[in-house]
Amino acid sequence: MLAKVNSAAILGIDAYIVEVEVDIERGDTKFSTVGLPDTAVKESRERVKFAIKNSGFFFPKGRFTANLAPADVRKEGSGFDLPLAIGILAMSEQINSAHLPEFLFLGELSMNGEIRPIRGALSIAVAAQQNGFKGIIVPVENANEAAVVKGIATYTCKTLREAAEFLHHPESISAHTINLTEVFTESATYSVDFMDVKGQEHAKRALEVAAAGGHNILMLGPPGSGKTMLAKRVPTILPLMSLEEAIETTKIHSIAGLMPPKAALLATRPFRNPHHTISDAGLIGGGQYPRPGEISLAHNGVLFLDELPEFKRNVLEALRQPLEEGMVTVSRAASTVVFPSRFMLIGAMNPCPCGNATDTSKVCQCSPSQIQRYLSRISGPLLDRIDIHIEVPSVKATELSRERTGEASATIRERTTAARKLQTQRFAGRKGVYCNAQMTPKDIKNYCRLDAACLNLLELATTRLGLSARAYDRVLKVARTIADLEGKEHITVSHLSEAIQYRSLDKQLI
Repeated sequence: MLAKVNSAAILGIDAYIVEVEVDIERGDTKFSTVGLPDTAVKESRERVKFAIKNSGFFFPKGRFTANLAPADVRKEGSGFDLPLAIGILAMSEQINSAHLPEFLFLGELSMNGEIRPIRGALSIAVAAQQNGFKGIIVPVENANEAAVVKGIATYTCKTLREAAEFLHHPESISAHTINLTEVFTESATYSVDFMDVKGQEHAKRALEVAAAGGHNILMLGPPGSGKTMLAKRVPTILPLMSLEEAIETTKIHSIAGLMPPKAALLATRPFRNPHHTISDAGLIGGGQYPRPGEISLAHNGVLFLDELPEFKRNVLEALRQPLEEGMVTVSRAASTVVFPSRFMLIGAMNPCPCGNATDTSKVCQCSPSQIQRYLSRISGPLLDRIDIHIEVPSVKATELSRERTGEASATIRERTTAARKLQTQRFAGRKGVYCNAQMTPKDIKNYCRLDAACLNLLELATTRLGLSARAYDRVLKVARTIADLEGKEHITVSHLSEAIQYRSLDKQLI
């Protein structure tokens, strides 16, 4: 008889319901899968066959056909093993199929019948809840992640035999639950702190401003000046993630297979640091079946590009659209998906090819033309999208030897959070605008009004530095953030002066 089992697949960062239909007819034993399955799904027939036999069931003889509906969307992954096995057992009347419509099944099977973890459990649980299922059956390793979703029961089974027994007596297994508040609080801790950083007060201040307004920042300094150390600590001074942000971030990392074992949520802001040899597909996302790239893995967090001029030109240019729109569209022959990519970009680079141009203790061997060529590897349009440029000088030995520690991340985070709250109130009801860095020209006109003294200062700076129209707007956005950090309603000359100081690279390129 025909058996139908509910499962799900991932498209982008969301899931959709897949109905697994299994039927048999007389003939030589053959197992075929239709409905645009990929190689991993096609190979499931061998895993399913031996999992059924090694779990104490019999594998019926005949010509099997399994259909994965909707049939016009490509299915990938090994998560259909369990629903296929359940379908065969139900079709051959070896298990009770009365409760099948109430539940959604997913999991990879080993040949001895054990159920292995899959990717995207959180997204699938959300889809199951939205489609009104009573419960979802997942591998043990995915239980905490799936249990984050309220309104649907999460059940775990270690083996195919346990899943079959569950269908005979659904009440025999208790639903898996977690204390979401407790999990969220325990997970929201960082292993690094700004307290570890000695010296570099100017850089710390610039990073605080960047964190307060969501601004992109570029650090220019010799090797060993602490650029990477500073960048790694920026997530610790960003406002703590909301539950909504944590769920969205967890979805992306789960789909990419980067969730820690048995983890429920990622409650700390991600920090991604790809190597400069990365391809554009690795950074933006791609593949035959599109997967999220580094910019999406950095969603709601920080993307750090060290040795920025060493990245391929086409890779850096691919950042321009995501930096503006907060999302990236990946189009392939198989499908077109949209991945979120709202991140804070931190770039780091040497001031010249040898790295010693701004180091007072070393001699630079580079000619002016070499320095100019090196700096010009970053295009003007990309540079314009980076709000803050600062110089990070070498730290003197006297600073390193001091016992006094820097300001704690928690203290700085209180100030950035207060500034972000002002921005949230300012842009309440606005879609796609969450912080000052995302202000539109209309917003800049409304919220960055200048008095006569400020206008004169900005006109002088624009002429001297040769700022583009986009860079002009960037200065105003940063000045607005500095005013927010002080709780001021209007931008003053001091706010604007500090913002202008954060365009170091413009000075070097004139």
